[in-house]
Amino acid sequence: MTVAEYIEKLKNSPNFLRGVTSWRVEPAREARYADFPAELDDRVCAVLRQRGISRLYIHQAEAVKAALAGEDFVVVTPTASGKTMCYNLPVLSAILQDESSRALYLFPTKALSSDQVAELYSMIEAMGAEIKAYTYDGDTPAAARTAIRQAGHVVVTNPDMLHQGILPHHARWVKLFENLKYVVIDEIHAYRGVFGSNLANVIRRLKRICAFYGAHPTFICCSATIQNPKELAEAMTGRKMRLIAENGAPAGERHIIFYNPPVVNRQLGIREDSLKETRNIAASLLENGIQSIVFGRSRLTVEVLTRYLKDMVRDPLGNAGKVRGYRGGYLPSHRREIERELRAGNVMTVVSTNALELGIDIGQLDACVLCGYPGTIASTWQQAGRAGRRGGVSLMIVVANSGPLDQYVINHPDYFFGQSPEKALINPDNLYILLNHIKCAAYELPFQEGELFGDLPDTAEYLDYLKDQSILRLVGGRYYWMAEEFPQAGINLRSASDQNFLIIDITDPKKHRVIGEMDRFTVPMLLHQYAIYMHEGSQYQVEKLDFDDRKGYVRKVEVGYYTDADLTTSLKVLDEFESRTMGLITCARGEVLASSIVTMFKKFRFDTHESLGWGPVTLPELEMQTTACWWTLPEGMEAEYGKDALQGAMLGLAHLLRHIAPMHLMCAPQDIRVEYHVRDPYTDKPTVYLYDNVPGGIGLSDKVYEMDWMLFAKALEMVKACPCEDGCPGCVGAAAGPGAKNTLKHVLKSLLNSAGKGV
Repeated sequence: MTVAEYIEKLKNSPNFLRGVTSWRVEPAREARYADFPAELDDRVCAVLRQRGISRLYIHQAEAVKAALAGEDFVVVTPTASGKTMCYNLPVLSAILQDESSRALYLFPTKALSSDQVAELYSMIEAMGAEIKAYTYDGDTPAAARTAIRQAGHVVVTNPDMLHQGILPHHARWVKLFENLKYVVIDEIHAYRGVFGSNLANVIRRLKRICAFYGAHPTFICCSATIQNPKELAEAMTGRKMRLIAENGAPAGERHIIFYNPPVVNRQLGIREDSLKETRNIAASLLENGIQSIVFGRSRLTVEVLTRYLKDMVRDPLGNAGKVRGYRGGYLPSHRREIERELRAGNVMTVVSTNALELGIDIGQLDACVLCGYPGTIASTWQQAGRAGRRGGVSLMIVVANSGPLDQYVINHPDYFFGQSPEKALINPDNLYILLNHIKCAAYELPFQEGELFGDLPDTAEYLDYLKDQSILRLVGGRYYWMAEEFPQAGINLRSASDQNFLIIDITDPKKHRVIGEMDRFTVPMLLHQYAIYMHEGSQYQVEKLDFDDRKGYVRKVEVGYYTDADLTTSLKVLDEFESRTMGLITCARGEVLASSIVTMFKKFRFDTHESLGWGPVTLPELEMQTTACWWTLPEGMEAEYGKDALQGAMLGLAHLLRHIAPMHLMCAPQDIRVEYHVRDPYTDKPTVYLYDNVPGGIGLSDKVYEMDWMLFAKALEMVKACPCEDGCPGCVGAAAGPGAKNTLKHVLKSLLNSAGKGV
């Protein structure tokens, strides 16, 4: 069945249509072309003509002209619009005209770098030119590394390798840095939060080394659609950027369906489980022979869905290769194999976290199903772009869960279709991140007195602090590295913690093998003793977790349940930076210590998801210093509404803020946390805290502090819009209790009126 036939089938399904809140059709779009720029080398033009390309899309032509003129720019167009040619063409042209020219390509993942370099190779081979393009990452054989340093015209790598393997050893890369003409940063929308803040500092270090060798490269950035691509690219590179955003690429017809699972308990506002509804839709696509991708928001969701769908297609020998799971934590070789199988058309359904959101070519997919709203408009469009890449009809179905953000978006489709995508937020000057990179920069090259690090206004205070800590030494007007350790080794660009745990399968006593990895903060939830760890639909029981050695030992099992754990968090204010009165409440921001501990886990049956009991978890408490903002309610509110009623209402507010704030911060929901304390030890009053779920903080709570009343007004709007009678998982959450909805409405109206923000 074709996807167009399947869409007609959905239109004639009353059961399916009952859950549809919006069905939009984006019409097919014609291409808009421009001639090859005159500056482009004739040999490049000849290869393009051989491939049947006689003209470029308008955004490609504009980008090529800007690059060849040495102008820094960011190109922002949807997926599958040919952004790769925006940098490959000028880079190849420059090298053909000057053999000494060099280019550095940065991709956020190894998968993307290996995928994109294949396109570059094919163009070089077609030209028959002596241009050397190499991938340089952790998988590059040691024997090849010397040749790449000496002869590589185009070095394709990722930020982690640039940070640890290239910049600290710049003396071995003299040819690259002396002749570096272009730096390409692809998928810049992926660099937000911790990762983006780290990369901005890596770029500061790169520019510093380039200047030392006398090079001043042009920066070319590419992004999917976000609200502030120019601002993000400028913050990332420290350069003024030109924005190229007029898309000339064609597109096929796309159907976008918002689906809300049916209500199963109207009084409590409980809907059918989104995971079960997603399974049914994905199973229907699979049965009808439509190649599709299913996105889940968590590892557990991906693994449970993979298990369900594999059971559908398993043959008598137990093989179920037509369905594959894909997520972070799988070993790189395993992920490459899945990508190859997808491109070859051997996989009908892949179930993935946002690990496949980026522009990896995974072949001809026709449909995309999202189990839960991804959290941002930008991510939703990026995930939708995984289907229909070849220009045919495509389908995207967003299946909402019962959370307030999902319910708001699914019932207000105009919000999604009418809003511009969110901003990407980075904070390169975050103290925790910045100090680490100044250490790395000093290791790479001594700092001169008075030298600035990037656009940092005052670098001297940081250098003097490191001198006082006996990390740097000031001699003859220069700050020299004097510590023994290699500073780059202790910094993980993708999180503020570099403590990944290995997952070791001990099923075969003669042959233990590593099957995956997991970050330190996820381990207590998913890798505690007796947890069921799921890997591509297979089940493993955790036999032992060695916290000190950072290893989890698992054994393959076949049980009819999966596990999930409960996390308990407590907060302590360490320092208050500033505060202000906002009507009846006081708003403050500062530094806090967040302590979290997992105390128990629950078992859930497959299919029905009913609880089968629980067990204790005994693991050490994890502590994290971070930044927060908090709102303190007036004493009299407790007396006015009653302690229990106010507590239920504020738990509802915390639940709403947890889902609303990411809409305005363009962060993942897990990047922030919100807590409500009935009687807070610091303020001695009812207090709501919102804090960055990242060591040191990355400025998210600071942005929220500046938002004034916007989040409270949005919370009131969402509570009013919910059709439930007295509070439900879709507005105030499951923990708020009866009566919380009406109490919260009164509290929010009172607070907003007190500040002259009456509604």
